[in-house]
Amino acid sequence: MNRKVEQGDATRAQLIDAGIALFTEQGFAATSTTEIVRRAGVTRGALYHHFPDKERLFEAVFVEVQKEIHTRCAAASLAAPDDPADRISAGIHAFLDACLEPRTQAVLLREGPSVLGWQRSLRFDDPHCARLLLRAGLREAARAGLVAETNVEPLTHLLYGALNQAGTVISAADDPAAERERMGAAVEELLRSALRANHTAS
Repeated sequence: MNRKVEQGDATRAQLIDAGIALFTEQGFAATSTTEIVRRAGVTRGALYHHFPDKERLFEAVFVEVQKEIHTRCAAASLAAPDDPADRISAGIHAFLDACLEPRTQAVLLREGPSVLGWQRSLRFDDPHCARLLLRAGLREAARAGLVAETNVEPLTHLLYGALNQAGTVISAADDPAAERERMGAAVEELLRSALRANHTAS
């Protein structure tokens, strides 16, 4: 990689880091491009070279936060016992832990749907979305006979929707840590019940 490309990548990373910090602290609407370039320590021209508008920068910020959560959920799942239900559960708890963090609360749960649109939350084409890990886990459960294959896609949407709602409740709670524990227990029961019901039905 040549020096110009390296500098460009570094500038882009600075802008994303500044965006994460400012969108977390202030929200999308209240953050100006002037503040972004000041926080990143770059010129306005550099901002528009990499991102044509603030919405595109936010999208890059959203993807970066998704990547971090995806990595953590994947690692937790891989470290779990070799059982589909345990793997899914580990990934779910890693996701809920991430929902205690301000950047997840602001970027993924609050601002993402309004800035990027709800349609995005219905698709499977975000390569770093934790939803894909959940679907992979449910497919593994289907191969083990715990879930009917026809229920994998619907259950993925239902469980991921529950996780996002749980994260929203956690972020708004007076005691987020305690709420995370309550939500974790409830989602765990929901998961195990869904797997038992599907296993019985098959």
